[in-house]
Amino acid sequence: MIKRSVVLLSSGLDSTVNLFAAREVSEVVLALTFDYGQRAAVRETENARLIAERAGVRHQVVTLPWFKEFTKTSLVDRASQVPVSEMVSIDDLHVSEQTAKAVWVPNRNGIFLNVAAGFAEGLGADWVVPGFNAEEAKTFPDNTDGFLKALTASFAYSTANHLAAVCFTTELDKTAIVRRGLELAVPFELIWPCYFAEIKPCGKCESCQRFERAFQAGGGQK
Repeated sequence: MIKRSVVLLSSGLDSTVNLFAAREVSEVVLALTFDYGQRAAVRETENARLIAERAGVRHQVVTLPWFKEFTKTSLVDRASQVPVSEMVSIDDLHVSEQTAKAVWVPNRNGIFLNVAAGFAEGLGADWVVPGFNAEEAKTFPDNTDGFLKALTASFAYSTANHLAAVCFTTELDKTAIVRRGLELAVPFELIWPCYFAEIKPCGKCESCQRFERAFQAGGGQK
């Protein structure tokens, strides 16, 4: 019997490729986008809507305004600075560890995946699918395969249908994810990789820099 899945879709590279990968091997019953007050929320939610529409998947935005009550991350707090330009060095692990602290949101993926699990169980789905990658797993522990396994173990207790957390890119760096996206005919023009919500991606934040490098190295076309 074919699996049914709920995909967490931020409109970034990893989540978009996972949406299209999940569509290959499961029935994607819902794509969920979270608005937790992040700087890029307007662009992320709109681009996610367009991506889900392109994939033929129902899309829903979940608003979590209370994140601002427990975090001063630069992604939410406009008074804090998002690292950009010379503050970022994506090939220097020590620098990346420091910049990761500036954009870390306490238990963000834990909250997102548990909310998604509620939707998934209610919709009779088998999987919740986030977008993780091996590159950022070096500095973000909630991007790792270990975290996925721990979530699946937790869902065995918190969901009656014993959901599994499944990700198709956990062992891939972003260049490999771009290549996989090309195989899946992912609409790269709709991806929003930026921490900001300007007319175009800034090209200066760490997320933009990682995407641009991967896109060029992975054979993408502008």
